[in-house]
Amino acid sequence: MSAIFNKGDVITNNYFTGTAYLKMLVPEGTEFNCPIGNVTFEPGARNNWHTHDGGQILLVTSGEGYYQEEGKPAQKLHAGDVVTIPANLKHWHGATKNSEFVHLAITTNPQKGSTNWLEPVSDEYYNAL
Repeated sequence: MSAIFNKGDVITNNYFTGTAYLKMLVPEGTEFNCPIGNVTFEPGARNNWHTHDGGQILLVTSGEGYYQEEGKPAQKLHAGDVVTIPANLKHWHGATKNSEFVHLAITTNPQKGSTNWLEPVSDEYYNAL
């Protein structure tokens, strides 16, 4: 799998299951007011359910992954897919079991707040997809 951007560093917080990496391409607090991170999920890795106070856009650049909004079925994502996530919508995203998954995560309206991390996506739930 070819990478467009540097993989970055392993994410070490408690908001991810499995191994994921982050390379900030446009950092928070810059004059551009539009933080952009390159996120790489190893197969089976995913983030917890969460919301964004100002919304988020995902641009899938490589691999195969999932995106799911609360109360809706999970969607399979591939390179070239774009996901627009409204403010305060509970969701999660991550790799499929057999593929790395890479996306650009664009924070929209960062002046409205940050990410609100919630419960993990359980192995039982994830494995049933």
